[in-house]
Amino acid sequence: MLKVGDVAPEFTATTDEGKPLSLRSLRGSKVLLWFYPKADTPGCTAEGCSLRDNFDHYQSHGVQILGVSVDPVADNAAFVKKFSFPFRLLCDTDRAISVAYGACEGPSAARASRISYLIDEQGKIERAYPGVNPREHAAQVLGDLHG
Repeated sequence: MLKVGDVAPEFTATTDEGKPLSLRSLRGSKVLLWFYPKADTPGCTAEGCSLRDNFDHYQSHGVQILGVSVDPVADNAAFVKKFSFPFRLLCDTDRAISVAYGACEGPSAARASRISYLIDEQGKIERAYPGVNPREHAAQVLGDLHG
């Protein structure tokens, strides 16, 4: 797992919309990068819906939300559509992002671990969240933003 102050590893990934997105393109904004094990499963749905329900609060703090899983585009697109997520989900099918951020031990990992990072405007890790509780995580990060 990365530590506070580390430079966030750069990446370009395919979104749930099938378009490329790079971390570098979001410089100047904070980014909440949340890793989740599998689209449309109970814990991941609870976490995603909580982030969705607090989306306006994140926007008021200038935070971009990006979910990351090893799911293919079709699965993440269906997840976004089913729950009306206003943020993008990244499809890390080769596990490169998950490995770089410590969410997967290697490229053969079945799923990503439930961890998150708050990345600052300059691309450094501002907060690291190991062992995320999916029902409490959105409120926890908002509390840290207010802190």
